[in-house]
Amino acid sequence: MMTDPIADFLSRIRNGISARKEAIDVPSSKLKVRLAEILQEEGFIRGHRMKKDERGHDVLQLTLKYDSNKVASITGIERVSKPGYRRYVGKESIPATMNGLGISILTTSVGVMSDRTAKEKGVGGELICRVW
Repeated sequence: MMTDPIADFLSRIRNGISARKEAIDVPSSKLKVRLAEILQEEGFIRGHRMKKDERGHDVLQLTLKYDSNKVASITGIERVSKPGYRRYVGKESIPATMNGLGISILTTSVGVMSDRTAKEKGVGGELICRVW
């Protein structure tokens, strides 16, 4: 039984980048699909798509993004809010990641969004992860 599926999602991305994989497969959920959409919108991954595995379960396939020298666009990814320690931030205290070069992803009452979008909409929430 998996206790933290989001940490597993982030670890699969981290492991896929360190192994220089072109694409990785992760078990799908609505939250993971939204995280993949945000990573694609912000330019950290090339794309994502849904597919079925051999048992008929939904799988989210992420296409990782590298430059011409095989350097990944994601240099770091970390889980901030954990099941044993939830981290919430207000709209005025959303932290900048790597002085604005990275993003933080939050889950808010309006939905899951990047730190820039949350600041624009004036909402705070649970700080899920940081990507740079």
